[in-house]
Amino acid sequence: MKLLSTLFIAVLLAACSGSGSQQKENATEAGELNVYSTRHYEADKLLHEKFTNETGIKINLVRAGADELLSRLEIEGENSPADVFITVDAMKLNRAKEKGLLQAVNAQTSNPSKFVEEENYWYAIAYRARVIAYDKDDVDVSELTTYEDLADEKWAGKILIRSSGSSYNQSLLSSIIHANGPDAAKEWAAGIVKNMAREPKGGDRDQIKAIASGVGEVAIVNTYYVGLLLNSDNEEEVNAGKKVGIYFPNQDGRGGHINIGGIGVAKNAPNKENAIKFIEFLTNEESQKFYASNSYEYPVNSNVGPDPSIAAWGEFKIDNLDYAKKTDLNEEAIKIFEEVGWN
Repeated sequence: MKLLSTLFIAVLLAACSGSGSQQKENATEAGELNVYSTRHYEADKLLHEKFTNETGIKINLVRAGADELLSRLEIEGENSPADVFITVDAMKLNRAKEKGLLQAVNAQTSNPSKFVEEENYWYAIAYRARVIAYDKDDVDVSELTTYEDLADEKWAGKILIRSSGSSYNQSLLSSIIHANGPDAAKEWAAGIVKNMAREPKGGDRDQIKAIASGVGEVAIVNTYYVGLLLNSDNEEEVNAGKKVGIYFPNQDGRGGHINIGGIGVAKNAPNKENAIKFIEFLTNEESQKFYASNSYEYPVNSNVGPDPSIAAWGEFKIDNLDYAKKTDLNEEAIKIFEEVGWN
């Protein structure tokens, strides 16, 4: 699978690089905004349209996985038409910085400092907490404590979680390696595999639906998926969302893990000013309220609160993002997943 993916990227990028100079020239002349993004949400599409309506700046969207987009930026080099890179993982954003694919800019936002890269190479636009969802009928919430505790044998046959290919799980395991060391992280991953109610499959919403169907009792999921279920037009999905309680782990220690949705200006952006306007637009109060009430993510603007359905779970202590500065941890996490048989 990796070989096929690598070949696909190589062919795609070879095709792109040949016309890169012309692409950049056209992008500059048009004064448009070229967005390389991994986000695939309706809320983003609507905000992009709103940005164009308000500014007259047309958005050209290229959507793919983070690794594919980073490879594309590298190969395009100075000829890249990309103005901004958007993804949902701080580690990927820091990797883009390390590879010299981003530039520091001074955007005017109301983001707290923890949601702006220390040298202004990227800005958060939203975040989601990676929490423990549990069956409210079958799980005594007093038994829940930390991510690490889920590897205890008392949870055997009860854990639901998506595959190791998920960037969310790779990011979580990277944070555990950073906090506890690789040996403890491997022991944890092996314990989770032993405690799984079934082989990993589907996304986070599927794990919640599996709890509702009685397949398992506890799942590690991102909060916004629960928000999407609770606010769905589908009664079955709403009922699945209501079936689970939300628990924020590690509150007596380092805090709960989060996944950052963030944006950085490409190193060779032909429309830098438009890119900065876009950052400021996505982080202003109106856009942040839109994210909160449509994608059910946590807003990063300090003047905006989460959607009521999310706020009902209460406030929580957030783990710091120091792990995300050590981008090699992601490769170590993938290696551990393979060693313990986490498919």
